[in-house]
Amino acid sequence: MPYIDRAMPEPTEVLKSDVRSDQPNLAWVEQATDLLDTKFTIPGTKIKFGADFILGMFPGVGDVVSLAFSGVLVSIIAKHGASKLLVARMLINVFLDAVVGSIPILGNVFDLFYKANHRNMILMRQYYQEGKHSGSVWPLVIGVIAITLLLIGFLTWALIQLIGWAWALAASQPLAWSLLLSRQLLIDFYAQPP
Repeated sequence: MPYIDRAMPEPTEVLKSDVRSDQPNLAWVEQATDLLDTKFTIPGTKIKFGADFILGMFPGVGDVVSLAFSGVLVSIIAKHGASKLLVARMLINVFLDAVVGSIPILGNVFDLFYKANHRNMILMRQYYQEGKHSGSVWPLVIGVIAITLLLIGFLTWALIQLIGWAWALAASQPLAWSLLLSRQLLIDFYAQPP
């Protein structure tokens, strides 16, 4: 069964209903978001994709261009008076999209379904039309810092375990390591031109 994203409304619906009088005219942000995340449909499915997915096909360059576009959208929204909490949540979406999106193949699949810009558009609508996301940014910042520190701690522990395992293996098999190194030295010696 193809993936159908029922939780997220279409971008064209985002700014049409219940517009408050103090809401800035950001319809062009909606169009840019549509172009980046939901402009095209995979034939025979309801799966939508945009330029972000297409740019992700070009390793490195596509990710940087996509990140730049997303960053510009968030900065424009911040410039129009969005709360710090809203901007922080949007930046987390963009950061997650950039980090996971930079992984070959898995990142492209992630970009196809995560749609950070579309999520940010929904957050913007909720902020301007429903008054959500206007609290303090500190609980979110503290949570992100805590998760980052836990991740760094886990990766450090895993690296120490890996080094310890490699050291134990090298200590228990010194002859195998010396033979492996000797073999590589012989290959390198005979591979050189006379």
